[in-house]
Amino acid sequence: MEISALLTSAGINISICIVLLSLYSVLRKQPANYCVYFGRRLVCGGARRYDPFWYERFVPSPSWLVKAWETSEDELLAAAGLDAVVFLRMVIFSIRIFFITAVVCIAFVLPVNYYGQPKMHKEIHLESSEVFTIENLKEGSKWLWVHCLALYIITSAACLLLYSDYKTIAKMRLGHITGSASKPSQFTVLIRAIPWSPDQSYSDTLSKYFTNYYSSSYMSHQMVYHNGIIQRLLLDAERMCQSLKHVAPEINCKPSLTPCTFCGGPTATNSFHILSNEGDSVKGMELGELSMTTPEQERPAAFVFFKTRYDALVVSEVLQSSNPMLWVTDLAPEPHDVYWRNLNIPYRQLWIRRIATLVGAVAFMFVFLIPVTFIQGLTQLQQLSHAFPFLRGILKEKFINQVITGYLPSVILILFFYAVPPLMMYFSTLEGSIARSIRKKSACIKVLYFTIWNVFFVNILSGSVIRQLNVFSSVRDIPAQLARAVPTQAGFFTTYCFTSGWASLACEIMQPMALIWNLVAKAISKNKDESYETLRFPYHTEIPRLLLFGLLGFTNSVIAPLILPFLLIYFFLAYLVYKNQILNVYITKYESGGQYWPIFHNTTIFSLILTQIIALGFFGLKLSTVASGFTIPLILLTLLFSEYCRHRFAPIFHKHPAQVLIDMDRADEMAGKMEDLHKKLHSVYSQIPLHSQKSSSKGECSTPFANQELPDPEKLKPEEGDAIAKELWGYQGNESGQEQEDKSCPGGSTPEHRTPKDGRIPQTELEHFH
Repeated sequence: MEISALLTSAGINISICIVLLSLYSVLRKQPANYCVYFGRRLVCGGARRYDPFWYERFVPSPSWLVKAWETSEDELLAAAGLDAVVFLRMVIFSIRIFFITAVVCIAFVLPVNYYGQPKMHKEIHLESSEVFTIENLKEGSKWLWVHCLALYIITSAACLLLYSDYKTIAKMRLGHITGSASKPSQFTVLIRAIPWSPDQSYSDTLSKYFTNYYSSSYMSHQMVYHNGIIQRLLLDAERMCQSLKHVAPEINCKPSLTPCTFCGGPTATNSFHILSNEGDSVKGMELGELSMTTPEQERPAAFVFFKTRYDALVVSEVLQSSNPMLWVTDLAPEPHDVYWRNLNIPYRQLWIRRIATLVGAVAFMFVFLIPVTFIQGLTQLQQLSHAFPFLRGILKEKFINQVITGYLPSVILILFFYAVPPLMMYFSTLEGSIARSIRKKSACIKVLYFTIWNVFFVNILSGSVIRQLNVFSSVRDIPAQLARAVPTQAGFFTTYCFTSGWASLACEIMQPMALIWNLVAKAISKNKDESYETLRFPYHTEIPRLLLFGLLGFTNSVIAPLILPFLLIYFFLAYLVYKNQILNVYITKYESGGQYWPIFHNTTIFSLILTQIIALGFFGLKLSTVASGFTIPLILLTLLFSEYCRHRFAPIFHKHPAQVLIDMDRADEMAGKMEDLHKKLHSVYSQIPLHSQKSSSKGECSTPFANQELPDPEKLKPEEGDAIAKELWGYQGNESGQEQEDKSCPGGSTPEHRTPKDGRIPQTELEHFH
């Protein structure tokens, strides 16, 4: 690819980014768009501004960048939870390592590549991108030791940063366990595959089993019931109640009596009546009466509650029966993290479902070869023009040639990739995940594998076929073939960084779908309510994208270092954009407790080893035995480092330490808190919670001020003494230092759809996030 085509793609994407970011800085200040760009803040209070006009609303400003930059990690942890902190740690790691990589490779490797062969160079914009790659070095060049030394520096810096971050995040993970002392999941075990007995119900079988074998620690249990049409009707009624409760009492229609058409009796007509107290709607009803559950509706799954955390941990880890397919135990997820639908799946079906989803994912990966090969054909039009003469006419137009070969392929690939995350999330649902966080983590891994395979390996393979390079004939030839193919794709990977990186960040901060939906609701539907859907951060799409760019950066660092400055710009912009979105838009209703970090660590190690293998292949092609000899020990040392981290830190993310849980149990017993914790266990895992319970939980979420307007979001800053700014931005800490169970209003029992109406702001936002 020519540098001119690369610059054309860069210019188009830079223009898109500038326009969208400027438009965002204006749109976010419009009161009508607060529900789009400040959803997290609105969720606990329903704040809005009523100022009809001021000049600064229509002037672009970068103040949101400053606010995102000034937010500390502790404030982010209090506002959004551990997963958000871990994600931004991934971004910070990428900034650090690729800053080091860019300095080393741009200063030393790039000049060596450019002047690798004595020849007359053209102007920079007329050069081919391959001139800046390691391919430009002649065989047996003495300058290959520069590439080997750079590889050692990059690997050493990456391993040191990985170790430091892994150690820090492992401590955060332990703090997440110990700091959430009142979490009901620590006392609860999910039991599946309860044996069927014709003489008694599942509930009686479970009670008899645990009374017999765990009489000293077993407290009670909550069965899982078939959630069919009854639950759907109740959920619909709940949504209707949420919509009706905001209607002002003075406009209530009084019922009148009219004769019934069929029987002639009096019938109440003319609308509805809103209860003054929401609790009256369910007064006198028991949960069993409301849910209409019967023993015939019981599923062979239940939540079993124990007296201490340690007892629950032991039961979850021990094999309960000589038949491993019966009495299957796991630590229960948090109540708002439970994926109830999958609890109805028989346990014996899970392994079949996992095989089926694996086959489906692999089949989809092979189907995706078609668009990827077509995209590679666009990038190799010069080669294809020999076989298809009609393409020569298109290539004569210089600008059209640059757009087709430099910009269009990456755009088409991104459009096809929009179908990948929803499909992988569907596959993860079919697998039978018992928690929403587990389902999202599983989808993240699937999207990651799919992305790396199709964007990196398939592009290299299809490009090699089009260029008539030899495809891998044996395992021994893999390093050499990768070394030949990667430099030829350096231009495409750079344009992919522009389109999938820069432009996607601009679209992320603009929230185009939410903005369009908001405009449709207000302009076409004439909906004056600030209705909006609360959003969760899409870890299953953003983490794979981040890791893909890390892979591209590592593999091209010593091969084609021209991509590094553009990647560094992407990571800097990603840090500001994602932090802004986490603080203002996305809501933490459930989280995995930092379990995305091992995925990031393992993928980064894979990227380093792949980079070393590709470099080893190139050193072999260039006949440099010294550089090849020094690269092999580097691969072994990287594998040893990975194995050490796997034994030292990884178990913390998969198991709960007994020592920590026993200390927590003893502390609660000495403080007299254990009895209160036991009383709450049975109600929090209610499969169909009462509306009054939801209302009370929401009532505890905030105590809003009456008739108070939202200040200008561009001028708000968490300064000392500015109470309103602290409440809006969530920077006010919990002075007692005691972490509460629910980190946010949506982290508890808040429904996913809210309709703020009263123009009020929460009293103290961080009391529900800390």
